[in-house]
Amino acid sequence: MKQNAAKIVFWGVRGSTPTLERDAWPHGGNTPCVEVMAPGGRRFILDCGTGLRMLGKAIGEKSGRRASESGSNGTEAHILVTHYHWDHIQGIPFFQPFFQTPNRFSFYSFQSKQLGRNSLRQVFETQVARPYFPVDVGAMTAARTFREVAGGDKWTIEGTRIAVASLYHPQGCLGYRLETAAGSIVYATDNEPGSAEHDENLRELADGADVLVYDAQYSPEQVASTRKGWGHSSWLEGVKIARECRARTLVLFHHDPDSSSRVVDGFLSAARAEFPETWAAMEGMTMTLRAGEVNVSLPESRLGQRRRLKYAATVMGESDDGRKFKEKGTVREMSLQGALLNLRSRPRLQSELWVTLEGGAARDRSKPIPLRATVVHCGTGSEKNQHGVGVVFVEDAEIEPPRG
Repeated sequence: MKQNAAKIVFWGVRGSTPTLERDAWPHGGNTPCVEVMAPGGRRFILDCGTGLRMLGKAIGEKSGRRASESGSNGTEAHILVTHYHWDHIQGIPFFQPFFQTPNRFSFYSFQSKQLGRNSLRQVFETQVARPYFPVDVGAMTAARTFREVAGGDKWTIEGTRIAVASLYHPQGCLGYRLETAAGSIVYATDNEPGSAEHDENLRELADGADVLVYDAQYSPEQVASTRKGWGHSSWLEGVKIARECRARTLVLFHHDPDSSSRVVDGFLSAARAEFPETWAAMEGMTMTLRAGEVNVSLPESRLGQRRRLKYAATVMGESDDGRKFKEKGTVREMSLQGALLNLRSRPRLQSELWVTLEGGAARDRSKPIPLRATVVHCGTGSEKNQHGVGVVFVEDAEIEPPRG
């Protein structure tokens, strides 16, 4: 990463509890964990859900390469915890870098009314306390410091300015703003609209943000009725905040464990109709922030047997400039979960496509197969003047695609 850029990587994007259901795969099932690499290489970790384990594996692989090449002084990171509900701390026992002596970690969160002084340290150590975990905290040999913060606090770490706001959530929650040389990132998950004081806190925190990561666990209807008082929000509230605060990019986050990819895609589609620069958080999604410009990269492939082939297909969707298109394309690689297409049009990432397979040979008279898909990658195609478009297929009860 260049020195004048910040990078955001999503390692866990679900709320409440991890989920392994098949229809959750495209977006991922781990609970919240977001990594921010500030210009200059300083690492920040936002929340310690089960996504923290995957981040630990990635850090371990990179540290191993550095150590084999020129020695290593260990890993250092600043960990900003929003609150102490399980889905935001349950990755702590499984983060391998905590068990390695050269590493150093600084933790930040609030003093809980229920726990009193040293709340953050208590929460950390309880995650590996007997009889809940077979190894006690003494095995975690990395250096650790704990600092309790509150809404309104501000401080600076090597050029990155951090601001904190109190959000509306049962038993308390903090939102964080990281102001870097490359732009500003606001992480405001687990917030329910409706408290005038907390609504004002959030809008002050999010003012002019380049990237706003916001809780969109439920539909607007759920927030107003069956999920009222549960401490979460919706895509509609995220759009309102992004507009009012003049945010550049909105990321829908903390997906409900019962929300299939089709539901999340529906929230995304509705949000984009109101605020085009909206994304739905996905495990492995990377955002690069440079001089206020935000570039997004999605994971190129998912699990599944891959097979090279050549199928004709009719593809309908929306290009990255907002133009509707329908064209004949070629499926040149396919797995059980997705496909790689050759197209003249360049569809927008995370937009919906309908791909109708038309048979592998002229003599094949079988009925065309319509498949609903989400775009996860756009690159150079294998043929001149074409784009290589990676998609994951979404299970759908509809048999026929919309007419185009």
